[in-house]
Amino acid sequence: VQLQASGGGLVQAGGSLRLSCAASGRTSDFVTGWFRQAPGKEREFVAAIRWTGGTTRYADGLKGRFAISKDIAKNTMYLQMNSLNPEDTAVYYCAATSRLIWSNFGVPSSYNYWGQGTLVTVSS
Repeated sequence: VQLQASGGGLVQAGGSLRLSCAASGRTSDFVTGWFRQAPGKEREFVAAIRWTGGTTRYADGLKGRFAISKDIAKNTMYLQMNSLNPEDTAVYYCAATSRLIWSNFGVPSSYNYWGQGTLVTVSS
């Protein structure tokens, strides 16, 4: 499985962006997620979604501003980000796995496929 993230860019505080993650290969029973890494910080969990059933999970504090979704026909995952603030500035990575224990949805090492990352910069 290969993942291609896109949609990052520069946005003013309060603005919105939608990230996309296009997957090649079979993902029907996968869990896919978004992580982000700010300069000098560790990679952190943002959101995850199960492709079978559509169950979602979010990092504390992001649900309500961020929304993860998928389009099975397009084999693409999305992250809609609203009310962005400078603390959201980071490289955003999409990830996928077919072997996740669901309780580990927020652990980066649980994912075995990663996209290249897309930079989101929020100006104040």
